[in-house]
Amino acid sequence: MTSVSVFLPCRKGSERIPRKNIKPFAGIEHGLIEIKLRQLLGAERVEAVHLSTNDDEILDFAATLGAGKIIPHKRCEDLSSSSTSTDDLVAHALELVGPDRHILWTHVTSPFVGAALYDEMIETYFAKQGEGYDSLMSTNVIHGFLWNEDGPVNYDRAKEKWPRTQTLAPIHEINSAAFIAPSSVYSEQADRIGQTPFKFGMDKIVGMDIDWPEDFALGEQMISAGLATL
Repeated sequence: MTSVSVFLPCRKGSERIPRKNIKPFAGIEHGLIEIKLRQLLGAERVEAVHLSTNDDEILDFAATLGAGKIIPHKRCEDLSSSSTSTDDLVAHALELVGPDRHILWTHVTSPFVGAALYDEMIETYFAKQGEGYDSLMSTNVIHGFLWNEDGPVNYDRAKEKWPRTQTLAPIHEINSAAFIAPSSVYSEQADRIGQTPFKFGMDKIVGMDIDWPEDFALGEQMISAGLATL
């Protein structure tokens, strides 16, 4: 069975939601970090979880899980500010995981992406390599009337002003729930996806990203209402 190593960045000091990564969420004492670590530990195709954080509270919690699968790393402050670039973290991820690996980059802010879905994405990633894809990224699939400053981007009003939404060309919005690529992409292209990524479409609830206070509250309400599961 082919497996991957996970890079899980988890910075302290969220400006929008204080203690966002470890504050209680939907009755879970240690919140998003607890949810994500348990999901990743439950994924059969994940061989290691490289947890990179500058938050001692998160490191202390991770240690209580007693899981050898989790490899904690105390991230330096130079890589832990709100201005730290993704390019810098790409190099950091490669340093932690090492060469000749397949890297799954994910975030605690995607609480509705569970163990079974991670395994499905990993299985899809390896299957798609035989079809010309060099990486995978998760997306929210949008069927709607999308415009930019020049007009419609996914339909032609000269042919049909208001086509049925079912017939519109789908647009993929990257939701940052998962990026999977070989470590060679990190070293040779300095990126977490390659030149031909497979777009793994998700339901918008499953792919929800907890970024703003209203996302945090909405996520809890969706769980309470049975619209989302952990």
